[in-house]
Amino acid sequence: MSEVKPHVLSETVRAKIDHWMKRYPAEQKRSAVMAALHFTQEDNGGWLPEHLLEAVADYLGMPKIAVFEVATFYTMYNLKPVGRHLIEVCTSISCMLSGCDKIADHLKKRLQIDFDETTADGKFTLRRVECLASCTTAPMLQIGKKYYESLTPEKVNSILDEME
Repeated sequence: MSEVKPHVLSETVRAKIDHWMKRYPAEQKRSAVMAALHFTQEDNGGWLPEHLLEAVADYLGMPKIAVFEVATFYTMYNLKPVGRHLIEVCTSISCMLSGCDKIADHLKKRLQIDFDETTADGKFTLRRVECLASCTTAPMLQIGKKYYESLTPEKVNSILDEME
């Protein structure tokens, strides 16, 4: 693969990465990889194509495989396009015992998609996640940066109606 130049990253992303890197000793700038991926993903409409992963690696002076390892390990990084609203349903044990399956089935039926799929209009992507740390208010989901807790199918309908 050819060398990807750091200028592939927008000026805004590079500025955010540079600011973040100030938290670490100069020889440890690779410690900013998770933040760099987050900034890059946000700037690219919610996902990270291979050329941007390579650009992050180049910018941080890291082996490309190290950046790919981080991006593929954590579910917060999307390696394919996602809908404008990423719906993440918690399926951990607390949510499962509180009825997350009922919520997930309702979402699948309402949106006419399965987990890891996007609606035909590109509006919603549905994903299961292991834990969103809201066990006392299960079942719950996250859309973007917002938590929705103590869910019922009716509450889910209301949430989706506000987004349509």
